[in-house]
Amino acid sequence: MNERAAGVTAQPGGAASIPATDPPLLELRGVARRFRTEAGILTVLEDASLTLRAGEIVALIAPSGTGKSTLLHLAGLLERPDAGEVLIEGRAAGTLPDDARTALRRSRIGFVYQFHHLLPEFTALENVLLPQLAAGTPRAAAAARARELLSRLGLAERLSHRPGKLSGGEQQRVAIARALANRPRLLLADEPTGNLDLATGSRVFEELLAESRAHGLGALIATHNPELAARMDRALTIREGRVMPALVVGR
Repeated sequence: MNERAAGVTAQPGGAASIPATDPPLLELRGVARRFRTEAGILTVLEDASLTLRAGEIVALIAPSGTGKSTLLHLAGLLERPDAGEVLIEGRAAGTLPDDARTALRRSRIGFVYQFHHLLPEFTALENVLLPQLAAGTPRAAAAARARELLSRLGLAERLSHRPGKLSGGEQQRVAIARALANRPRLLLADEPTGNLDLATGSRVFEELLAESRAHGLGALIATHNPELAARMDRALTIREGRVMPALVVGR
């Protein structure tokens, strides 16, 4: 069952203002992902479907081991589905050649990994600068964008620090700034506030919310935090390999 079949819609202030005729930013149609193990074939996702529209922030909340990271990797074109389709803004993208997938990720998708993956030899500013340069942004404009994002996330005094000199929470905030640097249409985040204290996590979420509302960013955020999930437009979970609506206390 996908969320449209279940009649789930965005809350006021979210994607409801986007014309219904526009294609979703992200659509998974009957996606399956299987892995070969010594014990046989392990099915992580089976007939998983979802849609995400512009300006909508959706929580993906489910226990560890249910396939959240796999789902995000498929949505972000980091893995290929074994069956089904992945569409980005209405374009079938799951089976595109590698160079086309890379170009689409660079121009349309921001990804916040659970374990940062910052470049250790570069400063916080440079980590946010580099993806913009790779996309063709002039250096001065890229540097200004990097400073703006890092300052908004409370890192104005840490611009020249390399990842090894930053705390885990600071590294995570640099990773979030890097994901937003090229102004993606779609943000995929795997526990983006997991290493942050309550106040900082709330601040980071408010920045993501502001980016979504101001620029039509669509975000799918995996989280174990029910309070954070309750602040999003809606919540999804994964059961027996399928995506379905989730009930979150406080919504």
